[in-house]
Amino acid sequence: MTPCGTDTAPRKPRPYHRRPSPRTGGVVPGPWRPRPRCWPLVAALALALSWLSPVSAGPQDPLLAVAPRWGWRNVSCPVCRALFGALDVALQLEPTVSRVGRLASRLCQDLRLARAEVCREAVQLFQRDVVSAWARSVLRPAEACGLLLGPRCGHWDILGDWNVSLPDTPKPPVRPPEPPAPGAPSARILFLTDLHWDRLYAPGSAAACPDPLCCRGAARPGAPGAGFWGEYGKCDLPLRTIELLLEQLPAAAPLAAVYWTGDIPAHDVWQQSRRDQLRALSTVTAALRRRLGSVPVFPAVGNHEATPVNAFPPPYVRGNQSAAWLYDAMAREWQQWLSPDALRTLRAGGFYTAQVWPGLRLVSLNMNFCSQANFWLLINATDPAGQLQWLVGVLAAAERAGDKVHIIGHIPPGHCLRSWSWNYYRIVSRFEGTIAGQFFGHTHVDEFEMFYDEETLTRPVSIAFIAPSVTTYINLNPGYRVYVVDGSYPGSSHAVLDHETFILNLTEANTPGAVPRWQRLYRARETYGLPSAFPADWDRLLRRFQDDERLFQRFWFLLHKGHPPRAPCGAGCKAALLCALRSGRSDDPGLCRPLRPTLPFARIQQLWRQRRLC
Repeated sequence: MTPCGTDTAPRKPRPYHRRPSPRTGGVVPGPWRPRPRCWPLVAALALALSWLSPVSAGPQDPLLAVAPRWGWRNVSCPVCRALFGALDVALQLEPTVSRVGRLASRLCQDLRLARAEVCREAVQLFQRDVVSAWARSVLRPAEACGLLLGPRCGHWDILGDWNVSLPDTPKPPVRPPEPPAPGAPSARILFLTDLHWDRLYAPGSAAACPDPLCCRGAARPGAPGAGFWGEYGKCDLPLRTIELLLEQLPAAAPLAAVYWTGDIPAHDVWQQSRRDQLRALSTVTAALRRRLGSVPVFPAVGNHEATPVNAFPPPYVRGNQSAAWLYDAMAREWQQWLSPDALRTLRAGGFYTAQVWPGLRLVSLNMNFCSQANFWLLINATDPAGQLQWLVGVLAAAERAGDKVHIIGHIPPGHCLRSWSWNYYRIVSRFEGTIAGQFFGHTHVDEFEMFYDEETLTRPVSIAFIAPSVTTYINLNPGYRVYVVDGSYPGSSHAVLDHETFILNLTEANTPGAVPRWQRLYRARETYGLPSAFPADWDRLLRRFQDDERLFQRFWFLLHKGHPPRAPCGAGCKAALLCALRSGRSDDPGLCRPLRPTLPFARIQQLWRQRRLC
């Protein structure tokens, strides 16, 4: 059977089945599979290629001005249906992968998602994995435009609801967090995310270009180009800027640990090879080992580590298309930081648990198993690799031992597929007395996501901190975060007590003759007037943002690491952003109902999709 069969047999009402996996407790695909027609594969390739087309927004909407507006969002529903109706007829004449690739490349060019060369290279890179994943999925042709454009253009439910099992043991009584006693030790944890090293970054090159990544190629005589240390625009960073960060880390207080949540390679996603990705992994890991010495480092897997980007097949995908090439390399590079048990689950699924210090455990999640951009999840998205059920076990063991847990990952939970996100929210609620901190990246900006009790959605139970990126992509200063947490002593809460954000001001650093200097941008408690940094404090801050416009605009400035869009964030932008800050789980309009200003949830979701950078 070719991957693009033309079988038109009637579909069953629910043409897939879930059955427990004996290895992970998750699920594996059911035994019956239709032979999918080919044009949904073109849709899949086009969906993947839609990540290649950043378009600047107008000044009327500053929330969009800092982000790409991906090509498919500019296609109307009737146009989408007409395109794929025509492709359906054409593909039945030659149902092969090469035919899919040629049509996807043509579609990419016709829709102006990218330059012709970029379209061809991207299709060549993506087509084999995307076609393989879609050939094993059960998405019907009529559902493709609903997937690409949203529910206004069609319904698809392949990613249906599912639940993990929580312990039968009752949840311990909730004890409100309390500040540590005066003089209690604290610890500083360096948090690095989204480094995006570009080995082809070239000072003087064009900072504006039609491709997804600029600041590469020859310098342009007589025209201002990319700066030596980095540039505002669609640009990533040279290695020297990352090394400067590590050289200039504050020496006044030593670091107790480093949390590093991925996205190492650059955004040249249309032309990456496995060799390129492994070179980025080894080069940046070596720089951290060299500069940080004996400080323990706890990494997490980002969505850009794979090639094609976002392609993280669950463990039941074997052979050359599995993720073993990446996880095995990570285990080799990180073996001096992680225990044999941690390396074992890292090799199996890209996640692990480890001890930070006595009384504090860390869980590093592979958040690619919750990502809508991971096309491998179209086969089966129910708790991939059994990761969430494994997390429940780790947290239950920590609860019995009286330990606290920090959770790190790349993609924030509010950005995840709905069922994954809601299950994670349940887990956080059940183990609120054990989870002492959540730390994520991915968005490139400085924000957070609140978690509330499931009964009323009003009592804050946890907060997921989302730290800014090291890279400048798009139009940002480079940045990093240091968390101050309750230290290692009997009875410690290990909770976040404060955090500091540092930036490299590119306007100053790229000035001829200037000495580049990483500098503190702000301290959270000092800047926002927080008595402490517990979830209730951040909830009160969020409510203050509604009425204190000056304070909110200060947050908007810091959100972008001191380099915001020119226009302030207006009413629609503010409504969408406040809703995002209150949404530790995805697709829940109930979380945003108490907020002002009000905005229809469908419009809020549209703004969210348009502002996401990665």
